Amino acid sequence: MALPHPNNGVQRQASQRFVFGPPVSCRALSLSRATIDYKMSNFASPAHNRHTARSYSLPSTGRGTEYYDVVVVGAGAAGLMCAVEAGKRGRRVLVLEHADRVGKKILISGGGRCNFTNLSATPADYRSENPYFCISALTRYTPQDFIDLVEKHRIVYHEKKLGQLFCNGASQEIVRMLFTECEMAGVTIKTSCKVISVHCDNVFSTHTNLGWVVSDKLVMATGGPSIPQMGSTRFSQEVASQFGLKVTTMRPGLVPFIFKGPDLEFCRRLAGLSIPCRVVCNGVSFDENLLFTHQGISGPAILQISSYWTEKKAIYVDLLPGLDLAAHLQEQKDYRPKAELATILSSLLPRNFVRAMCETYLPNRTISTLTIKELDAIVDILKAWTLTPSGTEGYRKAEVTLGGVDTTGLSSKTMEAVLVAGLFFIGEAVDVTGPLGGYNFQWAWASGYCAGQYV
Repeated sequence: MALPHPNNGVQRQASQRFVFGPPVSCRALSLSRATIDYKMSNFASPAHNRHTARSYSLPSTGRGTEYYDVVVVGAGAAGLMCAVEAGKRGRRVLVLEHADRVGKKILISGGGRCNFTNLSATPADYRSENPYFCISALTRYTPQDFIDLVEKHRIVYHEKKLGQLFCNGASQEIVRMLFTECEMAGVTIKTSCKVISVHCDNVFSTHTNLGWVVSDKLVMATGGPSIPQMGSTRFSQEVASQFGLKVTTMRPGLVPFIFKGPDLEFCRRLAGLSIPCRVVCNGVSFDENLLFTHQGISGPAILQISSYWTEKKAIYVDLLPGLDLAAHLQEQKDYRPKAELATILSSLLPRNFVRAMCETYLPNRTISTLTIKELDAIVDILKAWTLTPSGTEGYRKAEVTLGGVDTTGLSSKTMEAVLVAGLFFIGEAVDVTGPLGGYNFQWAWASGYCAGQYV
């Protein structure tokens, strides 16, 4: 006996997977309990799924079970992009979001203006245990591709610095754009929908607080645990582990440093002060601003270098990049012998910072009384100020999560799990992390776009 297709009456053999054709509308399809039991019995053959089939039947929930070609878990940047692309291909797509609205991280990004991409983004900018994995996606969907989408929706934007593109208006414009694209592609979105569990027996059965959803393809796009106050969790990584995929070590990335003892007191004294500098750690350097906080140090330079810092390692800060400080001090000694060191340095650095340095680390005497050895020591402190953080502010303040689903278990072309047909991981859920400045959004767009071509 064959089960009739609900849209066009086409008969399917019992040994085939039941796949819907292009939907007449994007409304969810609810079937009777008897039909559900019948359909589930037709998914018994493991030939269509490389993952070991498990015996599983839907419990009686008292609610109808919905069927879609694709279920995307997570309505963030990557998830919405994937849904749009899949919907354009005629797939019946459902996006599940546990929050009460879509794109919450998009809304808070870039100080509320969304740094949506970076003109300079290339695969070489991204961190991963497999640095070659991101090449395929990032070369198939480039910053210009997303810019074209932004311009199609007439969103006005500008380049702030270093290739960083921001909306002239609010981040809401990007969320509205993605939502509009979803509507045009016939995508269904459910908010305040928490996924309780995921099961697979040739199809994916997703249990939510609103009922059950069965789908041919499942896309995990819930990111990582950074910014838990937004509801972020390790759910994508937990699902990966459930299905036998490896997960790399995860830790907070793009995160402020904290200190203890005298270094902390020094930072607290200057809280709110920002200084341009060059920060170096583990052979990597960034030229940006450093910001003193009540906990330690932050600012773009520190957030960037934090992704390369490891516990108990020192970072080195050049407070005057591009200046030959030794030559400058010698020149001042010759022409202004009676000037104090603090006076000379205040022409180069903020006065309150110089005062704190001279009271803590530097000898504040007239420059003529400083020996060559003392001048060399001053140069070393200001050009390679050595700081050893006691830690970071953790996921609570981290903009991204370093690590994630191990890319060795995913196809770089499709983002599909190698051993689990129909299971995809995209965006921050995956072990691919970019620097500050729109790079991580670009990875979200690119990975979501590529998965959307194959789900």
